[in-house]
Amino acid sequence: MNAFANSADAPSVDTVGIVRKTRRKRVTAIAGLAAALIVAGGGTALATAATSGSHAAKPAAATTATGDNATDVLLKGSKFPLEFAGLDLDFAKQLLLKSRLKLGTVSTVDCGKNGKPGSVHSVDPHSPKTVSTGATINLTLCAG
Repeated sequence: MNAFANSADAPSVDTVGIVRKTRRKRVTAIAGLAAALIVAGGGTALATAATSGSHAAKPAAATTATGDNATDVLLKGSKFPLEFAGLDLDFAKQLLLKSRLKLGTVSTVDCGKNGKPGSVHSVDPHSPKTVSTGATINLTLCAG
């Protein structure tokens, strides 16, 4: 019996390796969760910006027509005006589509050296007049 009891080696357990593997799994799970939250937060921020009417593609040197709010459209029930100043025609169409408004006539006007060619110069009707969903908005673009 003594020979049998002393013949087998004691099992070895790699506790350092097990702890390291557990930490690596935990760190990977936390990093994945953080990445998912960042992506979800970015999507939420973009959706909020799109519904509030602001747009990041507006150039800094954009000019507007003379008169107050010549490029703002106030949608009934909305707390924020839709700002079209400096947007090109494609972005203006997207903003109209998201706001459930229709594009009317598109005309051009000479803006001189102050406006970027192809950018929105003015809208009709503009704020302080409010428009309903489905209303037609006419755009005037800078010709160059």
